[in-house]
Amino acid sequence: MIAAAIGLWWIASSAIWSDNPVISRIGPDESLPALWNGLFDGDLGSDLRASLIRLVAGLLIAVSVGVPLGLALGSSRLVEEASTPVVNFLRMISPLAWAPIVIVAFGVGDAPVLFLIAITAVWPVALGTAAGVKGVSPGLKELAESLGATRSERLRFVTSPVVKANVLTALRLALGVAWIVLVPAEMLGVDSGLGYAVLNARDQLDYAALGGAVLLIGVTGFVIDALFRRVLRVDPRTIS
Repeated sequence: MIAAAIGLWWIASSAIWSDNPVISRIGPDESLPALWNGLFDGDLGSDLRASLIRLVAGLLIAVSVGVPLGLALGSSRLVEEASTPVVNFLRMISPLAWAPIVIVAFGVGDAPVLFLIAITAVWPVALGTAAGVKGVSPGLKELAESLGATRSERLRFVTSPVVKANVLTALRLALGVAWIVLVPAEMLGVDSGLGYAVLNARDQLDYAALGGAVLLIGVTGFVIDALFRRVLRVDPRTIS
């Protein structure tokens, strides 16, 4: 299947659009060497590291906000009814629509990128956590209460195992959309990252490097998602 995809890619760039000065230069015969050279002899390696660091930092912010919010939404009907209109309103706003506002608020640099990643990822995490809390069996809660378990003990031994599974699943979804938003976010005034690499290659008319950067974005996203799928196959109760 991979060979077929590369073959179609080569046909598109070398035959169908061979007269196009841009597409003809982003075929596998030029993009793959550009990717290799960029990773080992150029700046793509450092750009990849910068993007991954921002992704992890943004996700950590999203988890630190989304998990407590999800616990509150799932535990209290009053909080859920009061907050749902606001949550639904905010999560339906495209993350990139916040870009002009956060640039004015935080200036250029890493802060706007982290905000856009966090605002993208926080809603799947919050809603996944809330679903986990609601999925706890009422019988288990009653059993824990009858045995004299404290609130913290019920949270640790009854709620947490169920919530962990939901949070991991939600985090995989959040990771996918955050990775998509990360690339355009890195075109907003930073001087590193894969989004910057795409923009820089375009500005320099280096379309082979542009193709290599786009290829690296896809491969990295695929690998990250594959790793998360392996994590999800592990029993969440064994994850401390």
